[in-house]
Amino acid sequence: MTHVVLLGDSIFDNGAYVRRGEPDVNRQVQAKLPGGWRATLCAVDGAVTTGVLSQLSRLPSDATHLVVSVGGNDALRHSGILREGARSVAEVIGKFAAVQDEFARNYRAMLDRILDQRLPTAVCTIYDARFPDPQEQRLVVTALSIFNDVITREAFARRLPLIDLRLICDEPDDYANPIEPSAKGGDKIAGVIAQVVAGNTIFPRSQVYAQ
Repeated sequence: MTHVVLLGDSIFDNGAYVRRGEPDVNRQVQAKLPGGWRATLCAVDGAVTTGVLSQLSRLPSDATHLVVSVGGNDALRHSGILREGARSVAEVIGKFAAVQDEFARNYRAMLDRILDQRLPTAVCTIYDARFPDPQEQRLVVTALSIFNDVITREAFARRLPLIDLRLICDEPDDYANPIEPSAKGGDKIAGVIAQVVAGNTIFPRSQVYAQ
């Protein structure tokens, strides 16, 4: 039996944000998997990258596939940088570089532990979110690129499937609020997860070549 386990944050643990009676991402993944397959939620709303390690302690013994979506809360912890003053562009870039270095260390350590489980694993980028103010949205998307660069590099270097949530949740109603997926967005995410786990090759896909 295939048993998919979702690790990470509220991208998967979004039950508190969808409308009453609407399914969360885990239920949507379960509905899209073939009969007899299972999905289990270990992700926790509010988790940061280092917090995923504790989720591994609750990993079901019969897990066969892991999907990880984390990093958005790491970005939120550093969002104050966007409101800080600076004397030069170099100073701003230096601050972002320090944040990226810290995130890269934590993300690599997390992936090392996850891959120690020796299970097929897919990772997700951080989506663009949906803030009502255009200027704030522009700044957030730009800042998130330093986190997504880490995620994409690690996925490609380790030959892991990458689910790019920026391209999946691309409409306003994919979001229940500026940073959480709605039931519609969750349905789109769940559909891609089911395709990845099943190894479906019907749809065109990009290929990345790395030495």
